[in-house]
Amino acid sequence: MKQVFLIIASLALLLSACTGNTGKDDAKAGTSVVTNQPGDMPHDSQQTMSGTMGQTTGISSISVKRSQTVSDAISAYLEIEDALVTDDGSKSAEAGKNLVTALNNVDKSSVTDGKISELEKIIEDAIENADHISENKRDIEHQREHFEMLGTDIKDLVAIAGADRTLYQIFCPMYNNNEGGTWLSASSEIKNPFFGNKMLTCGRVESVISVR
Repeated sequence: MKQVFLIIASLALLLSACTGNTGKDDAKAGTSVVTNQPGDMPHDSQQTMSGTMGQTTGISSISVKRSQTVSDAISAYLEIEDALVTDDGSKSAEAGKNLVTALNNVDKSSVTDGKISELEKIIEDAIENADHISENKRDIEHQREHFEMLGTDIKDLVAIAGADRTLYQIFCPMYNNNEGGTWLSASSEIKNPFFGNKMLTCGRVESVISVR
C-alpha cells in the first residue's frame, strides 16, 4: 500500500510541475510574439509623416517689388527644380549653365547704390552654387546640396531686385538627415526636388513671396 501511495504522489507532483512549466512558457511566448510586420509603421510615425505631406498651415507672407531684373535667373532656377523633381541630373546641369548665364547678365542699374555691393555678393554665391550643379550631372545628390543653398541665394536676390511672379518657399524637414532644407517654387503644390520620386510630396509651404 505504501508503494502504491508513493507512486500516486510522485505522479501528482510530476503532473503539477509540467502544468506550471507550461504556464511559464506561455507567458514568455506572450511577450515575444508581438513583432512589427513588414510595412507596419507606429502611429506616432504615421502622424509625423502625414504632417509633412503638403501641409500649408502657419504660412508667412513676404512682399517684393515687381521687376523683370532677375526674371531670367528665376526661370533658370525653376528649371533646375523641375529637373531634380524628375531625378534628371543632365537636365539639371543644363539648367545650371542657363542660370550662370542669367546671373552674369543681371542688370544692376535698377538697384539702389546702397544695395549694389550686397547684390553682387549674392550673385557671386549663386553663380558658385549654379556652377556646381552644371558640372555634376552624374552626381545628383551633389546637385541637390547646392540647390538647397541656391534657394537662399535666389530668395535674397529677389528681396533686393524684385520679382516678376509669386514664389513659394517650401520646407522639407527630412532633408539632410532630418536637419531640413528649403527651396523656392512657382507653385504651392509640393513636388520635392531633394528626394524626387522617393518622397515627392514631402514638404510644407513656409512663406509666400508676392509682388506688389
